Amino acid sequence: MNPKFNLKQLIKKGLNNATITNVIIVGVITLLAKGLGFFKEIVIADSFGLSELLDTFYIAILIPGFMSNVFLDGFKSVFVPNYIIELRSNKDIGAFQSTCFLVTLGVALLFGLIATLFTDVYLETFFSGHTPAYYALIKTQFYYLIPCLLFWGLSSMINGLLTIDDEFTFSSMSIIFTPIAIITCVYFFKEELGSLVLAIGTLIGSFLNFLFLLIVALRRKIIHLKKPDFLSKNIKEVFKQLPAKLSANILTGANSIVDQYFGAQLIIGSIAALNYGVKIPMFAIGIITLALGNVLLPYFSKKVAENRERAFIELQRILKFLVIGSGSIALILVLLSTPLITLIFERNAFTSDDTIIVSKIQQLYLLQIPAYIVTIIMVRFLESINKNSYMAFAAVFCLILNIVLNFIFSKTMGVYGLALATSIVAVINSFILYFYIRHLNKNQTKFFNT
Repeated sequence: MNPKFNLKQLIKKGLNNATITNVIIVGVITLLAKGLGFFKEIVIADSFGLSELLDTFYIAILIPGFMSNVFLDGFKSVFVPNYIIELRSNKDIGAFQSTCFLVTLGVALLFGLIATLFTDVYLETFFSGHTPAYYALIKTQFYYLIPCLLFWGLSSMINGLLTIDDEFTFSSMSIIFTPIAIITCVYFFKEELGSLVLAIGTLIGSFLNFLFLLIVALRRKIIHLKKPDFLSKNIKEVFKQLPAKLSANILTGANSIVDQYFGAQLIIGSIAALNYGVKIPMFAIGIITLALGNVLLPYFSKKVAENRERAFIELQRILKFLVIGSGSIALILVLLSTPLITLIFERNAFTSDDTIIVSKIQQLYLLQIPAYIVTIIMVRFLESINKNSYMAFAAVFCLILNIVLNFIFSKTMGVYGLALATSIVAVINSFILYFYIRHLNKNQTKFFNT
């Protein structure tokens, strides 16, 4: 037996697998896009360090980002599997698309209005004790960020259509526009835009992202808008799954608000330090989860429709591979934490003292990498089989646990305790979802008949 030949055959077989090829394509593009995003963070660190402006920007974008992740991305998650079912039924999908686009627009406008009306209440409740100038800086940036909700929502829907159509290259590339816009604004228009430079850069980037995806979708002729139908079977299933999915997303997304709240109770710069400390962990997580998550949601949806038992087997195989691979990445990054922060961020406004703080925070965040990655994949699987209700129950438990751990650890460890609490919650959440999926696997007949 020739090992070299077998290796070639294995590689050839892998490249001939459309799913693996798509994951590689998305992974490479995501790596390049995330690299650009990381350069954006270097530019921001160089210009602002651990400053009040950066703290206020992160608070200003927190609610728009939260609403996007919870409501708009949540709707996409239930849209994709049911859209695939609609396609397989050979029905006219124009009405289905129109209905979902209208829902996305309505949700974006409604929650944008709610967020605008209750900004003062939100700030006074969760971020009390600061100066009027501090709050004014948050609100000024917030008003430029809230229109992003509309562009994020439409981009999310179009991105879903592209991935269902097996178009992963351009749909993955779209995330480059926001970092490009922010870098351009900081480098060339910092003086003119002043304290709004980051907010305006984000707004421009979100619009360009939407425009790019729209052009790609129109060229592929995958948008078919007709009279909406809110009474079709699969649309009803979307609305049936939506409350549970949104509840899970709200509770999961609330963890970042909880972390920011506890961070705001500490010294100025703590929120910025947390955000810097999570950059590299989220960079590593983002590459893997975007590559796999974007491909696997439509993949699992199609697999379940074809062979439910095989879908469970595929999931188990993927999870084993990811635990080993992501665990190795996490260990390497923990050992290289300080040199990485020094190399990437330490210059001008970002000092060596900042490096020490951020490096320790980063090491604690890195502990969650394996758990976070496998959780995302398990969530995609549960979304593909329209089992969103259990994720809401798990999210309730994890939110309560995060609040308790943040309270305890912030008292004893300061800002470092917030990072440790996040990692502990991520690990526990991964076990909860894993054992639930094993339960479903053992009771497939009963489960799929409900």
